Formats: sequence, structure tokens, C-alpha cells
Amino acid sequence: MRRARLRKLIDMKGCINAIEAHSGLTGLIAENTKVYDDGKAYQFDAMWISSLCDSTVKGKPDIELVDMTSRFRTIDEIMEVTTKPIIFDGDTGSLAEHFVYTVRTLERVGVSMVIIEDKIGLKKNSLFGTEVKQNQDSIENFCAKITAGKKAQKTKEFMICARIESLILEKGMKDALKRAFAYVKAGADAIMIHSRKKEPDEVFEFTKRFRANDKTTPVVVVPTSYNQVTEDEFKRRGINIVIYANHLTRSGFPAMKKTAEIILKNHRSLETNEMCMSIKDIINLIPEE
Repeated sequence: MRRARLRKLIDMKGCINAIEAHSGLTGLIAENTKVYDDGKAYQFDAMWISSLCDSTVKGKPDIELVDMTSRFRTIDEIMEVTTKPIIFDGDTGSLAEHFVYTVRTLERVGVSMVIIEDKIGLKKNSLFGTEVKQNQDSIENFCAKITAGKKAQKTKEFMICARIESLILEKGMKDALKRAFAYVKAGADAIMIHSRKKEPDEVFEFTKRFRANDKTTPVVVVPTSYNQVTEDEFKRRGINIVIYANHLTRSGFPAMKKTAEIILKNHRSLETNEMCMSIKDIINLIPEE
């Protein structure tokens, strides 16, 4: 039921949102946070398990150093205390022979979607772009990996999303579109178009040109850099999933660092009272059953 829920939400709402979770506690925040505006309740539709955040919380660099066994444990921790669908950051997917086992495991435990990026070699975070050496896989090889993953899965509900790095690596719109159509033909259930520009123009151009030929395949975006765009506008542009990929990690760690500095400076914790959640509130956040 959980695995199938992502497809159903996309069909029902047109555009859904997901926020990063990297532990049981952040999973509970993603699961239970609600706000009310003009009599309407708003909450997150899904959770994103990011390789960057999973690595960061373990104090490791984001270079696929944290192995899949460890990352599967993160999934287990989150799934034990939540019910919303999960989208998993599969990095490059590794070798096709390895990817098929990842697909089988994710599908079996109830993950709804895995996103893999079309890069090879030592992983570097995409937001570095061409500032560091990053190599894009060939269309042929990446299509073979997608096809192998689709053949390995046992259910119709599980989704494989192909993440295109062409705009990140400044290879142009034509290359991005060529890859998108090839990946869909190879079996990809969704396409993620990635950009590190501060304006959404190239993402909107890609979506417009992609939608001219493909009206149905879900399009995924991660607006970390072009974060001025609202979900309503993404929906109008034909985008189906908006992922807030690292915001709980990015907001939580500065607060913890500041708390530690204040305690060291004052040689006591009194000055941190206003920054800290009460123990009672934490206990109430975590259900006993």
C-alpha cells in the first residue's frame, strides 16, 4: 500500500511535494508537520532520503562512501515510525549488476521510487557543476541500467526515475532532451531535470519542450538554487514532483553548532533555553505506540 501511494498521489494531485528525512526523528517531522492557511491544511506528501544528507549526518563525504546496507538501515528507521511514501536517492545506481539488487531491495521494503543520475566515476555533488571533474554516462549505458532495473522489479507500482545532469554539466538543452526521450523509451517511469542556476528558466524550457512530445511521464525537480518558484507555478508548468532535498539537514546543523558555541562561551546552558525544544515537547512528538 505504501509503495503504491506515490503514483496515486501524482494521479490525484498532479503535483506533489517531498521533504528530506535522514532519521526516524526527521521522518516524524516530515510525517506530522501541518500548517493551516485560509481554513486549509497543508502537509508534505512524501519523504526524500538523500545520499548527501545520509552521508552528512554520519560525518562522511558525499561520494557514495556510505554503502547501501547502511542506507537501507536509514530507510528502516524512517519506515518504522512513518507512513508516507519514500523517494530514495540512488546516486549513480552503481553498476547495472548492482542496481538490480538495489531495486529488488527497495521494492521489497516498500519504497515508492528510486532516482539515479546519469553520471559515472567518483561522485561529486551536482551543485559544484563544472567546478569539479564530473563525467556523464553514455546514453546507451544508462539506458541499459534503467532497463535492467525495470526487468528486476516485481510490481507495477515501483518507479525508477532517471536524473539528467546535462544542464549541470553545461552540455545544453538538446542533449538533455535527447537523453530524456531515450531514458523514457528504455523504461524510466519519471524524469528528473537538474539545474544549479538561480533562475528556473532552463528547467521551464526543458519541461515545455519535453511536454510537447510527452504529456504523461512525471517530471521531477529539486529547486535548491531556484527556490523562489512556488509549487503552484511548477504545477502549471507541467512538473509533478517538487523535492526539498536537504533543508532539514541544512537548518538543523547550524542550530546545533550555535547551541554548542553558546554553552562553551557562557560555561552553562541557560542562554540556550529559547533555542531548545522542551523535553516534554520532544516526548510528545514521538508516539508511544
